[in-house]
Amino acid sequence: MSDQHDKAVEQEHAESDVEGFRDDLGPFVVAAETTRMPMVFSNAKVKDNPIVFVNQAFLTLTGYDEHEVLGQKFDFLIQRATDPEALTEIQTAFEGARDLETPVRFHRKDGRTIWVTIFITQVRDDAGAIVQHFASFVDITSHKEEQERLRSLLDELNHRTQNTLATVLAVAGQTLRGMADERVIDAFEGRILALSKTHGLLGSENWDRVELREILDQTFEALGVDARVHIEGDEVGLPPKTALTLTMVFHELATNAIAHGALSAATRGRVDVAWRLEAGDRLRVDWRESGGPVVTPPTFQGFGRRLIEGGLAQELNGDVRLAYEPTGLVCDIMMPAPRDRAERT
Repeated sequence: MSDQHDKAVEQEHAESDVEGFRDDLGPFVVAAETTRMPMVFSNAKVKDNPIVFVNQAFLTLTGYDEHEVLGQKFDFLIQRATDPEALTEIQTAFEGARDLETPVRFHRKDGRTIWVTIFITQVRDDAGAIVQHFASFVDITSHKEEQERLRSLLDELNHRTQNTLATVLAVAGQTLRGMADERVIDAFEGRILALSKTHGLLGSENWDRVELREILDQTFEALGVDARVHIEGDEVGLPPKTALTLTMVFHELATNAIAHGALSAATRGRVDVAWRLEAGDRLRVDWRESGGPVVTPPTFQGFGRRLIEGGLAQELNGDVRLAYEPTGLVCDIMMPAPRDRAERT
């Protein structure tokens, strides 16, 4: 009986708060009650920010009746186990008196989970003190479900792409074995593996873009020479086409440095790679080798050089300067800087 009495008292207090709220903000409350956007007001002067007003749109969204919501803690609908970050953000917004916009998972009364974007703003009295928190909600459940469906499709595509590259690698290896020089086969396999790794990076980023630094780190780590390389540059996100082309370029430069240049086993040389954005929306990448054997220009143009010079020009509208200086190979790349929404082919 005591619990029922306490609940009845709490309900009376909640209803009293609502009536006081209606009196204080009369015209606004009428507008809030009739709008199709779910809205909630909580009492900022009381611990846990109990709810003092909900409109019909909010009740329709959550499936609750008004008497089941009034007086409840503001966060009673949020899934504590699965959305602790959202709870922390909301609490921080309340305590820090700042506005908030964040996606949140809600529990409906029927047990279904819905996604909403919540917007929280403070309501102040004439003295500037915060007296209520005003929250509005936008149902983004369909959007989240579509994102998850696309994520599943993309995961499947990434999986099949990796399998296809692995199959190409196996078939090519079996076909060429005994018909071509082992160095040719190793070079071919290395190029396919480099592409496969960048495919993996892009897949983890929803095929949006990948950082230039990540591609370089991956290239040198895969070849086991990252300790002898210095990388420096700002954050630059590359779209898929650019990322895959530069993967091949860096792979060719790195394997050449290992075979003939500064990263060869007989030397203590190093490679410095730096990049920067320049005026006119251009990206400049500088590759410098030092401390290796004396460099002499090659007498013929191999596949690697054709790929570096021709690939960048044809695929990315870029310019390349290869200089076989005695102290080490120099490769200067100038290309259009990636735009925010670059082509994803």
